[in-house]
Amino acid sequence: MKSADQAKFRRKALPVPEAQAIVLPYAKETESETVPLPEALGRILAERVTAPHAYPHFRRSGMDGFAILSRDTVGCHSEHPVFLEVVDEIPAGSVPTVKLKPGQAARIMTGAKVPDEADAVVMFEMTESIIREGKPYIQLIREIESGKNITPVGLELSEGDVILEPGRRLSAGELSVLATFGIHRVPVKKRPRVAVFSTGSELLRIDEPLQDGRIRNSNTYMLYSQIFEAGGEPILLEAIEDDLTQAKAQVEAAIANYDLVVTTGGVSVGNYDIMADLLSSDSVEMLFNKVTMRPGSVTSAAVKDGKLLFALSGNPGACFVGFELFVRPAIGRMMGVPKPFLPELTAELARPYRKINNFTRFVRGRLEVRKGKLYAIPAELDESGVMITIKDSDALIVIPPSNTGMQAGEQVTVLKLPGSDF
Repeated sequence: MKSADQAKFRRKALPVPEAQAIVLPYAKETESETVPLPEALGRILAERVTAPHAYPHFRRSGMDGFAILSRDTVGCHSEHPVFLEVVDEIPAGSVPTVKLKPGQAARIMTGAKVPDEADAVVMFEMTESIIREGKPYIQLIREIESGKNITPVGLELSEGDVILEPGRRLSAGELSVLATFGIHRVPVKKRPRVAVFSTGSELLRIDEPLQDGRIRNSNTYMLYSQIFEAGGEPILLEAIEDDLTQAKAQVEAAIANYDLVVTTGGVSVGNYDIMADLLSSDSVEMLFNKVTMRPGSVTSAAVKDGKLLFALSGNPGACFVGFELFVRPAIGRMMGVPKPFLPELTAELARPYRKINNFTRFVRGRLEVRKGKLYAIPAELDESGVMITIKDSDALIVIPPSNTGMQAGEQVTVLKLPGSDF
């Protein structure tokens, strides 16, 4: 038996954390680029952003009402009302046109600049408008404290305060803050270009008619979506043929032209498992070719010219899990995400899980809150080749190795999948 064949069949299974730790040092960070603000949505911030000015940068009214000098209301009550002459009107976006004097007020709208002399805004409903000697006045029957209904300069941020740290994914809230400060071009990490190959003579194109004994190539499109969601730029390439020389040439070309390569299928020990043969050859440096996990124990990783190659199972469930545990963190690390792994939660198992295994299981499932407690509900169908439950899952339930299974009510770790509401 050749040495490559021996490596293919003699696989040393690594625990998931150990395999993840081996991979990450090869996930080299991408460079940064500056893009217009609208194009920054969903991207990863490359540099720290600080406030170029205080926010708010002027004192503004918290409501519709009247800007006043609070000392004018000292001793004011229903038996001793105060009358203030209205000498100005300040809509939002405008500035005061009159310098307030004692005994005067300015009509002001929410968000408008408060006159420098005023130190309070009294809400419109607390006043009564009257005309005295042909001039507009308001009547007050209670004292108003200084600072009332005025948003001070720098309430939210002072000049130089940190707005956002690098590694943060930019969503609607972040873009709103950046726009508030006039930051219209944003430094973001370049999206890693990720080549995707499928293998297997049983695969049909998605536009081909169904044929007996063959299946449509759904994994490629699942991976495309996962890569895009993780922040990478997926590139779908032609399927790898069951020819080692041709496969080697295709993979080497992809490694030369892209930042990362992901394949699905062909990683088992069958006669036609071309990726297992390739990873066992001298053309790449194999990092691991077996992991103590179900599904997807044959998940493999290699490196060539400093770039990662992931070979995932052709079974949909195993391919999905392998991506979430290994490829997604690598893409995240390449973009400087500080916590690239799936978030962990603790939940109570909602129903028994009967399967036994000496490998850790990552079971697709749903999370549900009942009376304030988080429950994890395993999918009814969780075989490696089952794909339909992927769409209904928002978590991977971690089931440790066991020869008895787990009972309902036991505490389990769950890995929250992207898009989960929890």
